[in-house]
Amino acid sequence: MSGILQGLLASFSAGGPALYAWGNNTYGQLGVIGYFSSPKQVGTLTTWYQVSAGSQFTCAVKSDGTMWAWGRSEYGQLGLGNTTNYSSPKQIGALTTWARVSCALGGWHAIAIKTDGTMWSWGRNEYGQLGTGNVTYYSSPVQIGALTTWAKISCGGNFSIAIKTDGTAWSWGQGNSGQRGDNTTTVTRNSPIQIGALTNWQDISCGYDHSIAVKTDGTIWSWGSGNSGALGLGNINQYASPKQIGALTAWATPSSGGIHSIAIKTDGTLWSWGRNNEGQLGRGNTTNYSSPVQVGALTTWQKAACGVFYTTAITSGKALWVWGANNAGQLGLNNTTYYSSPKQVGALTTWLQTAAGRYFTMGVLNS
Repeated sequence: MSGILQGLLASFSAGGPALYAWGNNTYGQLGVIGYFSSPKQVGTLTTWYQVSAGSQFTCAVKSDGTMWAWGRSEYGQLGLGNTTNYSSPKQIGALTTWARVSCALGGWHAIAIKTDGTMWSWGRNEYGQLGTGNVTYYSSPVQIGALTTWAKISCGGNFSIAIKTDGTAWSWGQGNSGQRGDNTTTVTRNSPIQIGALTNWQDISCGYDHSIAVKTDGTIWSWGSGNSGALGLGNINQYASPKQIGALTAWATPSSGGIHSIAIKTDGTLWSWGRNNEGQLGRGNTTNYSSPVQVGALTTWQKAACGVFYTTAITSGKALWVWGANNAGQLGLNNTTYYSSPKQVGALTTWLQTAAGRYFTMGVLNS
């Protein structure tokens, strides 16, 4: 078992991590039958480790290292060797060595890392977003190169970015808005290229066509489309290489949505910027912001996930909060009312992770 898995499993109680879903379910992406505007358990298993929500499809890893997928699959994005939609979890192959998976929020591909540090991809590939050196679509996982040093991954709309164990960052796929960060706007790149020469990248999150990243020194950087201020740079310009957001060295965790971004500082405060037409910035209004603005006054935020026009976040006390668009019940509040300020989902304080997708949400709850 990898150190990544061991670290998370150590925090689980005897009940174990159960998987819950809510929101839009047109293609079975919730993994259950029906539509739900409040959390609904997916099956009865309590062995889920990590989940990722994409554009109407879901992938997840269990604590035994197996990987599962369900939902929409016309481009093979479920990795099951076909283009069939599934409304309940189906295992991808028989391997027990998967560590982490990322589904494209605004696209139709997925990337995963195994416990041996190799990287794999599948799904749509017209811009080379699979990184396989071609533009061929694959409905089963294919390895990206031969390296065993990949550590973190994030899928954007039609592009992907990964960080190696040496702290270097690499990108591939569509780049017309500069979203790859490789200082070009070449439309297609079908294999990984390094972003600059730095070796201190710590975390990355990709949106539709922009990226947010944090370095080991606590600085935060962005690149790609600045539509609606999504880059947090005080303007709506496009940049093809990383630009620092402010001068602070206190950033910890980034999250990119469709056209908005969220980040948590080391002091536990939560900040947002970008498009706010549905209240997805959590500021109590629908005003766009092109620079980071604080969400409320809490200093206990621990994790955040941006979906399409909405946001989810978990506090250090493991309570789940949501805000933004709610047309499909994706906020989990048992209604379809939009909220521009954070609202708590139920009263449970055992949430471990959420994944916000295209109008649906997945969550891992310690049962």
